[in-house]
Amino acid sequence: VNGSYRDGQFEYHDYVNIGFAVSVPDGLVVPVVRDCDRKGIRQIDQDMRPLIERARAGKLSPADMDKSTFSISNMGMYDVEDFGAVVNPPNAAILAIGSTRNVPVVVDGQVVVRARMKVTLSCDHRILYGARGAMFLQELKKLLQSPYSLIL
Repeated sequence: VNGSYRDGQFEYHDYVNIGFAVSVPDGLVVPVVRDCDRKGIRQIDQDMRPLIERARAGKLSPADMDKSTFSISNMGMYDVEDFGAVVNPPNAAILAIGSTRNVPVVVDGQVVVRARMKVTLSCDHRILYGARGAMFLQELKKLLQSPYSLIL
């Protein structure tokens, strides 16, 4: 998942730089939080905030948007349940995050209401095939179901 396709070659990265889509008046920009594999959720959030502010003010530098290895697009705040995001080359994939909804689910044979969120992974199949993408989504699901494991 953390790879690129450049000049006809696959490239694996030993760093995890996550690009995240930010809506701006003229369209969309994708600033990058660097070294996410070495940070907890709180630190990533702290790193994102100034990038979002600079994006909305039109003050991102090219370096702020360079060297992503994976991207995330969240349209949940617009009440979009699910969508397919377009892969940002040279990234292998992009995660599309929809809104959280309360829905009926079966737990221990009983129908109860639980919060559910749909995510979709779009992959560049030159790098990341569907089965590997599905394995990534399984791992993401485990992490989201145990969110304390994400806090460093």
